[in-house]
Amino acid sequence: MTDQIVLKGISAKGHHGVLDFEKRDGQVFVVDVTMHVDLAPAGASDDLADTVNYAEVAGDVVALIEGDPLDLIEALASRIADRVLARPLVEAVEVVVHKPEAPVGHPFTDVQVRVTRERQSHVVIAMGSNIGDSIETLHDAAISLYGLIDIIEVSAPVETDPVGGPEQPVFLNAVVTGTTHLAPSSLLAGLHDIERAHGRTREVHWGPRTLDLDLIQYGDPVFDTDVVMDSPTLTLPHPRAHERGFVLVPWLRADSEAVLRVEGQVRRVADLVSGMDVSGVRPGPDVDLLEGPW
Repeated sequence: MTDQIVLKGISAKGHHGVLDFEKRDGQVFVVDVTMHVDLAPAGASDDLADTVNYAEVAGDVVALIEGDPLDLIEALASRIADRVLARPLVEAVEVVVHKPEAPVGHPFTDVQVRVTRERQSHVVIAMGSNIGDSIETLHDAAISLYGLIDIIEVSAPVETDPVGGPEQPVFLNAVVTGTTHLAPSSLLAGLHDIERAHGRTREVHWGPRTLDLDLIQYGDPVFDTDVVMDSPTLTLPHPRAHERGFVLVPWLRADSEAVLRVEGQVRRVADLVSGMDVSGVRPGPDVDLLEGPW
């Protein structure tokens, strides 16, 4: 269960309604917003960057109330919910729009519309392993991801030569695409939990590992909904993904239309692959990682 930030009673004058005088004269609308956010990082850091700036959210709500006239407060509530969910840390939101001056024609105290929206963001996760039974490890990791994302595709594994680090065995790599309601930081924490469950340690930079799970991209660059961030714990999109054949080749096999934001530009993964040396990336075992090799 996520924590909550609640803003109640945000009020402003708007011109929403189906009647002519509502559009002409306007009336006061009152909005309550409940945001579901993982507040543990902010509680530990005491840093505004680790939470949602509710003053900014209130400003967004007022701007939408005072903005383009709409016929229905249902539409206003939906637009507010979409604006709030555009903030990367918000995993779900409930918006209540009150219209206390609505022309009901009978005694009443309030009219309200309540909408609930949950984030559904497209994500790309790269998997790698070169210690132990890597096929079984990647299979188990893919199954574990069901607890974090709704899986769309899992690529066939590829065998790749190690890049950087000490001398070590070849890797098996794969890419998983899907959607999630989790915020980037919450998803990353879940990936680390899966790594630890498979004995992952981080003593040697770019060293051998039982399991590596990297969050490559969060959101869709085509629709400009991808999250671009650079914090001490997470950089999005992954800063080296565009250079890594062992990420791009299996990703392209999972999604032939895949795109990646590179230095601010949206690039087709197929074009990136065609312009790099991928001789160190070879077909891996012919198995379905969700079904397993057995």
